[in-house]
Amino acid sequence: MILSSPAAPTLKPGLYSQYQAVRNLSEVLCQPLEIEDYGIQGMADVSPPKWHLAHTTWFFETFLLHPYLPSYQGFHPTYGYLFNSYYEAVGARHPRPERGLLSRPTVADVYRYRAHVDEAMETLLHQQGDHPAVVALTTLGIHHEQQHQELLLTDLKYNLALNPLHPAYRPAIPSASPSASPSPSPLTFIEFAGGLHTIGHQGSGFAFDNEGPAHRVYLQDFALASRLVTNGEYLEFIAAGGYRTPEYWLSEGWAIVQSQGWRAPLYWEQRQQDWEPGEQRDQEEQPQGQWWTMTLSGLHPLDLAAPVSHISYFEADAFAQWRGCRLPTEAEWEVAAAGVPIQGNLLAANALQPQAAPGLGGLEQLYGDTWEWTQSAYLPYPGFRPAAGAVGEYNGKFMCNQMVLRGGSCVTPPGHIRPTYRNFFPPSARWQFSGLRLAQ
Repeated sequence: MILSSPAAPTLKPGLYSQYQAVRNLSEVLCQPLEIEDYGIQGMADVSPPKWHLAHTTWFFETFLLHPYLPSYQGFHPTYGYLFNSYYEAVGARHPRPERGLLSRPTVADVYRYRAHVDEAMETLLHQQGDHPAVVALTTLGIHHEQQHQELLLTDLKYNLALNPLHPAYRPAIPSASPSASPSPSPLTFIEFAGGLHTIGHQGSGFAFDNEGPAHRVYLQDFALASRLVTNGEYLEFIAAGGYRTPEYWLSEGWAIVQSQGWRAPLYWEQRQQDWEPGEQRDQEEQPQGQWWTMTLSGLHPLDLAAPVSHISYFEADAFAQWRGCRLPTEAEWEVAAAGVPIQGNLLAANALQPQAAPGLGGLEQLYGDTWEWTQSAYLPYPGFRPAAGAVGEYNGKFMCNQMVLRGGSCVTPPGHIRPTYRNFFPPSARWQFSGLRLAQ
């Protein structure tokens, strides 16, 4: 699959056209899937593609069509139970770890559900497209679906990686070949002045509630690395005994390293040979113990110049400690990103995997490639208040035991990243495209 203009649209003026573009992209992203791929759930934290398609549809049905379109007839009385994610105020829901056990509704049923809701949303938006609540909730639903587009791809990668066949979501394209990356640009540190700075969303345009209110923070002088840490640099950490040296690790991280047997980032695999059993080759023809990694185009040799990805907060922090550095705070990251154009290896670039920094100078890879772990706990900003009603559960109730990531990844949809965007995951999470930038 190649993402072209119909697949990765720039959002057009008008709420309905924005709605159509995002809904279309979700289905385009599923075009390479086989029917068997739609129902797989490899662990409790991921969801099957079929569930993502239905849940994003449930969001519009629940929060817009039932309250604001009196003529609307629900598609199925049990779908509210099956496809609610975590909204306690809406009612009971199917257990999250069991989403992959649902052979029914079928994939065809889910696509019919989407078409049913899309038709009703067209009616609603043409009838009440200027209603403030309809505008606000539809906009939220659009960005919610973009979040699930990213999750669909990251979850799918995890599911496919469990298969010993190492199946590809799609073939690699020449411009994004894992072996095409040049040598990494030199890693330098760029200095920023401390003092009082304002962070958080302000002004017009959409933002999630956790991005505000805007407020002032005091920072010491700091410096950020010019690019993300590469696979080659992370290999040096492994070779130096990084996963065997407890003094680099936070206590909880070291306990997980021991209990889970972590020795490398998720999806890395050290292979003794890359030829079929029984095939004869000279021992010097192929390096022994070469590292490979699972990508959305299957298993490939590790690209040493590309950013390291699929590491936990604990691994990012341990690497920074080993290098005599630290992770940036989210305030430092946002101050450094102020004024930097929002461009990079995002979903529209069609690589679907992190790429080497282009070496153009300045701060590179702020947007795209990998989400960047910060040392900041995910907490409310001063004055934060969740919205009234069930949609208030969107972000606020997760402000505990999570760490903030910034900058987007290679599967973040177009129009869905901002300098103020606060992503968050538990510090042990690794299945997201998560990497690191060093700070001093």
